[in-house]
Amino acid sequence: MSTTPDESPPEPAVANLLATIGRPVLNMVESFGTFMIFCGQTFAMLGRGRIHWKNTIQQLAFVGTDSLGIALLTSAAVGAVFTLQIADQFIRFGAVSMVGAASGMALVRELAPLMTGVVVAGRVAAAFAAEVGSMKVTQQIDALTAMAVDPLYYLVVPRLLASGIMLPLLTILAIAVGMGGGLAVAVLIKGVIPSGYIDSMAGFLTLADFAKSIVKAFVFGIILSLVGCYNGLDTGEGARGVGISTTQAVVHSLMAIFLSNYLMTTILYSTKPT
Repeated sequence: MSTTPDESPPEPAVANLLATIGRPVLNMVESFGTFMIFCGQTFAMLGRGRIHWKNTIQQLAFVGTDSLGIALLTSAAVGAVFTLQIADQFIRFGAVSMVGAASGMALVRELAPLMTGVVVAGRVAAAFAAEVGSMKVTQQIDALTAMAVDPLYYLVVPRLLASGIMLPLLTILAIAVGMGGGLAVAVLIKGVIPSGYIDSMAGFLTLADFAKSIVKAFVFGIILSLVGCYNGLDTGEGARGVGISTTQAVVHSLMAIFLSNYLMTTILYSTKPT
């Protein structure tokens, strides 16, 4: 049977273009689906109370204590720089009393939880992916499975708990240090009265702001731990595979943190028009 013009096959160039676009999209959808299954299995095991406490305590020290220095240094620098940038503008318009309020609200609502999540993700998510990936390429994961030890129980759940617990605690400390850095800049460099800075901050911040900041930090900790462990378990063969997984863990966790931060800010701080 002859092929009519309407039934003619697509041009090779068009077919190649569709394949080039479609293949990455399908791979992305498949990877996301696999990741969601992985998350569901992890939370199911956590819900059953299957927790390896020794590994959890070790990961608490790794995620929290070992990340304390970089998290506090980042927060102090961010608080100081932000105050340095906004102080002149408020002073110019005669709103010195608002310097503390603006700095405190920015730190509590956005800067402290977000920057803590970013710097910890760069360190911890990469370490999770590298460690778990190395165990996979050296067949240690297979050895755990052969001994009837679920890798989720032994490796993933402890890291999930440690990150979910320590990120909020690090964020609380980061807020305090960031406020101290902002106060130091405002008083020593811009000549703001300390009591005015503190009163302004206290007058605008509420306990709800701190609670929402802790919620953000908790979500960031869950994200970076799951992304890091998933990329580690999905590592390809050899040292190159470990390197690729480590890079992907950092990139994907940062993308997820920024996206979730926008969504949570929209939900937590949205106000209905009057």
